[in-house]
Amino acid sequence: MKSFSWLRPAIFILALLGAWQLAVSLHPQMLLPGPWKTALGIADLFPRGLIVRYIVASVFRVTWGFFLAVLVAVPLGLAIGWYRRAEMALNPILQILRPISPLAWIPIAILWFGVGDLAAVFLIFVGCFLPLLLTVINAVQSVPAVYINAGRNFGLGPIVLMRKILFPAIVPRLMTGLRITLGIAWLVVVAAEMIAVNSGLGFLIVDARNAGNRYDLVVAGMVIIGVVGLLLDNGVRSLERSNALRWGFEEKQ
Repeated sequence: MKSFSWLRPAIFILALLGAWQLAVSLHPQMLLPGPWKTALGIADLFPRGLIVRYIVASVFRVTWGFFLAVLVAVPLGLAIGWYRRAEMALNPILQILRPISPLAWIPIAILWFGVGDLAAVFLIFVGCFLPLLLTVINAVQSVPAVYINAGRNFGLGPIVLMRKILFPAIVPRLMTGLRITLGIAWLVVVAAEMIAVNSGLGFLIVDARNAGNRYDLVVAGMVIIGVVGLLLDNGVRSLERSNALRWGFEEKQ
């Protein structure tokens, strides 16, 4: 039965495509193109190489913004989660910044970095940094005290204790946070590309809308965004399910 696990999702997707095509056929005055016209729009992007160029541009920006957020948020979250006074001092600022949408930073990003890749990378960094930072802080504070006490009994200093005990202990929750944060990064890059750059999948949607109302390309861009986002999520999920990371801790009652 496991070999046919793909069958139900495939049938469901085909049913949705059929319902989509039927709705467009019953209401031809709608501007929304059907699945066949959308597929033709995607095919129209291949000969000119636009689809590969736009996907690569978007993934490039997501990669840089996401990994910069990881490089800053993970060690900073470990430090804040470990030092209670730091958490008490910084928590009000973090809670003020947390509700601010990354898109609200678009004018500042353009002011600081101009229209280009740096502005988009900055917006992705802003969108990923706080959720990942708070995830790491909460994960550190959830580590059982017995782990910390055991490390101290062996004479581990704060830095070594973070590296050998705290970080391995939070890895399972960190992977979940990385998966969620990567989804945020993919959302932000599409919005940023509609305003701050002249390439990428977000730019494709805006450009198709402005260049003669090519709604087939608009929907094609949306479909491509969904497919690439699914592939990125599956990549992180495969890491999450790997034997090296598929473990956790729980306290005995």
